[in-house]
Amino acid sequence: RGAHHGAGGLDRDLGGRADDRAGGADHGGGQAARQKRCRQQQNGCGNEYAMPLNLIKLCVGVSEVEELESWVAECKAGRDTLDHVTRMFPRRSSEMLPGGSLYWVIRGMALCRQPIADLQAVTGSDGIGRCRIVFKPEIVMVRPMPRRAFQGWRYLEAADAPPDMPRRAGEAALSEKMRRELAELGLL
Repeated sequence: RGAHHGAGGLDRDLGGRADDRAGGADHGGGQAARQKRCRQQQNGCGNEYAMPLNLIKLCVGVSEVEELESWVAECKAGRDTLDHVTRMFPRRSSEMLPGGSLYWVIRGMALCRQPIADLQAVTGSDGIGRCRIVFKPEIVMVRPMPRRAFQGWRYLEAADAPPDMPRRAGEAALSEKMRRELAELGLL
């Protein structure tokens, strides 16, 4: 077991801070306009299909996506639980379910996402309320997106989320290192 595993889930380091600031570097009118469109869609004033809100978080103790995939395999085999406990419960949880994902940042790049199955309020042994994020048993590779380090989790609007990687022959053979290098060169 690596440092990222703990009793019943991934990355049980509860010392991180989480708040309700939206993810992404765009804090200007673009983000406000997207949020307004999202609210209109949810209120029935716009397109009937509103994109779900996501979370983004550092994957502490994991250096490769394969380690995360290995953890999911252990969970499927019943040796661990497919969840992650975080200190703060998302206030915007109703915008995340169904369809939201947690985007994992590994070594400075958002490389994959894990679909969220449920958000559960739990109380820690210290009596403090927390949020258990329950995942679906899959890892979806996304177009690598650089992210600076931050504590806790952040909201990630669907419009700011990196797209899923296409599942074409040949691209699946790209190693994580190659995908990182191509993304840094702007070729992916």
